[in-house]
Amino acid sequence: MKQLLFIGLGGFIGTIARFGVSKLNLYWHFLSIPMGTLMVNVLGSFLIGILVGISQKSDLLSPDLRLFLMVGVCGGFTTFSSFSAENLMLMQNGQFLTAFIYTASSLLLGFLAVYLGFFSANLL
Repeated sequence: MKQLLFIGLGGFIGTIARFGVSKLNLYWHFLSIPMGTLMVNVLGSFLIGILVGISQKSDLLSPDLRLFLMVGVCGGFTTFSSFSAENLMLMQNGQFLTAFIYTASSLLLGFLAVYLGFFSANLL
């Protein structure tokens, strides 16, 4: 039960943070790409990369804290379900190039962010 509370609290925090960052969709436009969601996915990937790096390097994060941060906060913050739905909408609107650019950017920048987060954690 304690673990569920840690995950739930982390998810609440991550979801609220995602809502705030995804508001960028209203103000920041580039080729119809939902930039707020892209930013959330990249930041979430970077954060989880740092957390994985720290967890592998030390015992600084207890199992409960890892659940809170990785499963709760990061799980509530990242938005790949929104990502998928947005790509479907782009394709339904005939914006196939935009959907491809959005997908490729999300994957490439997400993987790069995880690597940079992991690398950054190993510098600590």
